Amino acid sequence: MTSVVPLARMRAPLGGQEIELQQVDFEGGGMSLLRTRIRERSRFTVFDIDPVTAREWGEALLRWADAAQATQ
Repeated sequence: MTSVVPLARMRAPLGGQEIELQQVDFEGGGMSLLRTRIRERSRFTVFDIDPVTAREWGEALLRWADAAQATQ
């Protein structure tokens, strides 16, 4: 049985999208994946990423946020 553990939930203020982050552990072992679910009204976008990609993505988000905050 696949195990899904909620990690975070947030709502984007401008578009109102609901963003959920979940840890997904598949039956039989293997690596854990980070599931990102984005809900826009009745449409869902769901994708699973590995730890290396999650780190790269997270670091890119932090660089952007830091730069954007510095210009305000």
